[in-house]
Amino acid sequence: MIEIEGLTKRFGPHTVVSDLSLKVAKGEVLGFLGPNGAGKSTTMKMVTGFLAPTSGRAVVCGHDVESDERAAQASIGYLPEGAPAYEDMTARQFLFFIAEVRGFKGAEAKARVAAAVGKTELESVLDQPIETLSKGFKRRVGLAQAILHDPPVLIMDEPTDGLDPNQKHSVRNLIRSMAAEKAIIVSTHLLEEVEAICTRAVIIDRGRIVADGTPAELLARSRYHNAVTIALPVREREGALARIKALPSVAAVETMTRNGIVEFTAFAKKNALPVEDISALAVREKWDVKELRAEEGRLDEVFRAITTHDASRARTPAP
Repeated sequence: MIEIEGLTKRFGPHTVVSDLSLKVAKGEVLGFLGPNGAGKSTTMKMVTGFLAPTSGRAVVCGHDVESDERAAQASIGYLPEGAPAYEDMTARQFLFFIAEVRGFKGAEAKARVAAAVGKTELESVLDQPIETLSKGFKRRVGLAQAILHDPPVLIMDEPTDGLDPNQKHSVRNLIRSMAAEKAIIVSTHLLEEVEAICTRAVIIDRGRIVADGTPAELLARSRYHNAVTIALPVREREGALARIKALPSVAAVETMTRNGIVEFTAFAKKNALPVEDISALAVREKWDVKELRAEEGRLDEVFRAITTHDASRARTPAP
């Protein structure tokens, strides 16, 4: 439903997006990740037709975004960064305006607005001017206009920005409920959001894709994948450290001591599951275990490991 081929954008000598190719199918929720300045928003603007590429092309539902722009944009619901709106309008007036722009009139317009309002829980602020709304409610107005015409493709830049935890939960549930029938791209800085709603994640750095896989596949690249942490009284430190290091499933061990408790984090050898070995060891040694936990991995650690540090990016010319 979304096909990006060799998409490149330059501003003068600076390359923001470089030869980026990507496909997103119906039923996918793609998390689009990258450091600040990596090219995420620029890519989304090109896919939605708000910014012309220097080279390459984007196709949405079979429509080339440059040569068949109106048909492509009719297939897209777009929530841009900041979600600009006419702030002197009430939320109700703005959504009816969007309905008219999308070609809906009369009873159909009312039905579309009512459905979007219900899904984004805007009933309490419908008749307030948008300029008086909180950042969270403004974001929900932006989301409502993006889904009002029930588009097959949704492209959203930081959809939960400014929302409180309860509102984030509601929006994530909404995205999950729509996912089966749409192709969805979500740009976000919230790594927990990727694990909560995305079926796939793409990480870009300096305008290029550096990782593409399911959240589970990315977690498997983490040093903490299948790592085990066990907490014991500090008196057990030396003996326990030697025994944990000797386990065949353990590649390395790190320790941290605080408040009379020492935490041992045992990193797994490839394809090993040390949690069973460590649990059995604790039973044999009759340790006074305060805590025992295994990890799937840490997405933030994977993100840091495969993206360029800001200092390096500043020193290295763009491709």
